[in-house]
Amino acid sequence: MRDPLPSFLSRRQLIAGGVGLAVAGLAGSSPAGAQAPRVMTVYRDAGCGCCLNWVAHARRAGFDARVVNAPDMAAVKRRLGVPAALASCHTAVVAGLVVEGHVPLDRVTRLLRNRPANVRGVAVPGMPVGAPGMESPDGRRQAFDVLVFDNSGRSAVMR
Repeated sequence: MRDPLPSFLSRRQLIAGGVGLAVAGLAGSSPAGAQAPRVMTVYRDAGCGCCLNWVAHARRAGFDARVVNAPDMAAVKRRLGVPAALASCHTAVVAGLVVEGHVPLDRVTRLLRNRPANVRGVAVPGMPVGAPGMESPDGRRQAFDVLVFDNSGRSAVMR
């Protein structure tokens, strides 16, 4: 059986991160299990419409997505540490996690909940048809992987 963790994460790092998140979650829990909206900043080129489609998905998933039109997206990606090979059209940041491209929001939520050590971000490279925000009128879908990446640019398929 393959190990579902990216090779750059050790079990000790994963457990330590999970314990820290559990403690932080207990300290910041709210009454009746209510969850405050998670603020997300989404950087996009003003001319790209699919980015706004993905933002709509983010908002439906409970994120407070705030859009910033950025004239130099390459500079935004460099500043946030997005590996060039993983680039897509928009880049978001939520709770220090970088979200590159048309990542399904359940994957973002899972990463925020489990926050493995050494993970800088999550990405869906390119613009695959059928990914959130890239839906096709005829329902067509391309296969795509969701990747996690670290600060050095190493990536692995998210399981």
